[in-house]
Amino acid sequence: MTLEKKDFIEIEFTGKVKDGEIFDSNIKEDLKELHSGHNHEIESTPFVFCLGENMFMKGVDEFLIGKDIGNYKISLPPEKAFGKRDPKLIRMVPIKEFSKNNLNPIPGSTFNFDGKIAKVLTVSSGRVIVDFNHPISGKNVEYKIKVLRSINDLNEKIKALNEFFFRTDFEFTTEENKLTLHVPKNTEQFVKIFKEKYKEILNLELEVKEIEKKSKDLEEKKE
Repeated sequence: MTLEKKDFIEIEFTGKVKDGEIFDSNIKEDLKELHSGHNHEIESTPFVFCLGENMFMKGVDEFLIGKDIGNYKISLPPEKAFGKRDPKLIRMVPIKEFSKNNLNPIPGSTFNFDGKIAKVLTVSSGRVIVDFNHPISGKNVEYKIKVLRSINDLNEKIKALNEFFFRTDFEFTTEENKLTLHVPKNTEQFVKIFKEKYKEILNLELEVKEIEKKSKDLEEKKE
């Protein structure tokens, strides 16, 4: 079958810098290489996403539309991957910004600035030069992709979107053209932000209901 935009597919993948190191994968053997030196158990799970909806590397996404289920090796230039390096993203940050957060900027270290990862380049005279470019920007990359299957089951599609947008497996119900997500207290407004995406991708009207989370002690007493 030919893959089309808005098809949900399940893949195994590994991304690496051309002739260099692995930077992302969901294949156990490659994850071990990526996380070499870590003692914790490496878990690998197939990745499910919707084609053409910016849920995966854009260059890979575009390549797979029109292809069949199978194995592919995809080479991408920087502009199709993590972008070209931008000199404007190399900035000076006063060292006091680090000090007030009890951080010690050392050349080569990375920090999170309001959700953006920056690498410290130099430290001198109370000034820290940091690089906000993506670590792999300006580099050619290669992806090894195995398309395992195309997904038609609506519940699987909903679970994939919940995982992608919220990194959690909300309980949900469907009725005709309506999807109801049952979410923890005080998260309704955040989840509603994605209402249009569920409509666009699944053609379902999203309703969000907050649920009271039962305490573990209460559940144990019932047992």
